[in-house]
Amino acid sequence: VIVSRALPDVCDGLKPVHRRIIHAMNEAGYVNSKPTRKSARIVGDVMGKYHPHGDTAIYDAMVRLAQDFNMRVPLIEGQGNFGSMDGDSAAAMRYTEARLAEIASYLVNDIDYGTVNFRDNYDGSAKEPELLPAEFPNLLINGSEGIAVGMATKIPPHCPDEVIDACCAYIDNPLISPEELMNFVKGPDFPTGGIIIGKSGFKQAYVTGKGSVIIRGRVNVEESKKSKESIIISEIPFSIKKSQLIESIAKVARDKSIEGIAELRDESNREGVRIVIDLKKEIQSSVVINQLYRYTSLQTSFGLNMLALNNGDPQVLSLKKAIKFFIDFRKDIIFKRTKFHLKKTRDKAHILCGLAIALENIDEIITLIKKSTDTADEKEKLWEKKWSVSKVSSLIEIINDPEYPVIDNKYSLSELQARSILEIRLSKLTGLERTKISDDLEECNKLIKSYLKILSSSTELNRVLTDGLKKIKDNLSQHRRTEISESEEIIDDESLISSEEMVVTVTHTGYIKRVPLSTYRSQRRGGKGRAGMSTKEEDFVNQVFVVNTLTPILFFSTRGIVYRLKTYKIPVGSPQSKGKALINLLPLKSDEKITTLTPYLSGEE
Repeated sequence: VIVSRALPDVCDGLKPVHRRIIHAMNEAGYVNSKPTRKSARIVGDVMGKYHPHGDTAIYDAMVRLAQDFNMRVPLIEGQGNFGSMDGDSAAAMRYTEARLAEIASYLVNDIDYGTVNFRDNYDGSAKEPELLPAEFPNLLINGSEGIAVGMATKIPPHCPDEVIDACCAYIDNPLISPEELMNFVKGPDFPTGGIIIGKSGFKQAYVTGKGSVIIRGRVNVEESKKSKESIIISEIPFSIKKSQLIESIAKVARDKSIEGIAELRDESNREGVRIVIDLKKEIQSSVVINQLYRYTSLQTSFGLNMLALNNGDPQVLSLKKAIKFFIDFRKDIIFKRTKFHLKKTRDKAHILCGLAIALENIDEIITLIKKSTDTADEKEKLWEKKWSVSKVSSLIEIINDPEYPVIDNKYSLSELQARSILEIRLSKLTGLERTKISDDLEECNKLIKSYLKILSSSTELNRVLTDGLKKIKDNLSQHRRTEISESEEIIDDESLISSEEMVVTVTHTGYIKRVPLSTYRSQRRGGKGRAGMSTKEEDFVNQVFVVNTLTPILFFSTRGIVYRLKTYKIPVGSPQSKGKALINLLPLKSDEKITTLTPYLSGEE
């Protein structure tokens, strides 16, 4: 479960099922330059050749690779219903079609050049790659989540431009500090946008491998013609289902946990998310927004646990380690790819040298072939004879192959060259072909020199790696979607309280209450008035004043102690209610009484 199922590899950022899906699609030609294919056919290929598990598991993994609200850079291009942010599942695999996205080609481009090891599939009938030769740091860009046995991983997605810039900075200076890397990687970048509150959580994760960030949805306030306000949610936190968020808002409005919501509707379309919350008249939108953050999933925390496999070993990675392991992997891939191309180019040059010799000695070769009894005899005679190369010695010296030198303008052909000469068509023996062979040898010589330079110089290897990353950055080039807020903002209780005028009433025996001022309506002459408070026969109202819900009230006791209490903490009562005893609100001693109280109105607290 740890190695073969649940955890991604630090090199290509893929779990085995994703790696098998991408490899099978590339192998079958379901690439971006060709039409989409039925998902059922793709799943069948993967299940039959590489992944001996249920088709549902494979299809679900494939669907996730195509969802732009789950993947920062989708690796599969889907046609049809591939699910939505509401949590709707994709259509059945027999209805949908897919192909590899253009960016996915950078995961498999070098796979045929001896860059990665292949192993037997589950029944030994085919070979599958242990890793894909990924050209970009997919683990950091797309992130990963998985639960294994005794360990789990949760790596957030990041902005491709920032991660590639950080990789280039590391190549230029391997001793770069984690803090300097964070100048490039500003923080996680979720495909659904949102706002990250504060930097301390992900900075800790980038250094230690573990941390937590708080994500909020993006909220704006719009005013309607009737002087009412509407809260517009345009981005929601990552991995939150939109339908569940709307349900949670409806529930807190129904339960009166949040008061003032008149109407809730979902106006989302293909252009983006738009959840509209219409507020009642004179309701403060800032208070409702803070209440939404507190009581619904409009604000969530995202735990970072940067665990991945490195050579089959699960490791908790810092940001620098994740980049280092990827760069080391890419250097190894480029080195192996260059050696592969060098060998192929040398083999081609070797054959071209043989053909150049054959063209110089064409008459003699034709005579030799005529006198031979069979093909084996022809080859043997071609090997044994030393051929004159006076006209083409300069071409052969270009390649400078130490195994087949020119000695006294004579050259001995190899088996490969002899076979190539015998297989050549007569139409290739023209003067034009001689010029082409010469040009091809010159080109081979340039390539061989460039390959040897890469293999012998770490500076040149770094240049090739950096150029490749910059090319991918140009193709990917995407702006950051998730905003990072500088302040470590905390929602306190006061931010959830509406600013409202209250009538505070205190009796002689120590009962207190608050009543909204709006409860007392103005009246004209002849009105009957309204009872301000019902009291016991021996009690009477001592003080009445109007204050704001957020205004502190100072209570002076007989012991010379001043107690402080915010107005909103005084129980709300009706005009007729008695109120609550001060002894239940303040930590008074048995013989201690409140002599006087006053609102604290001067300046800031």
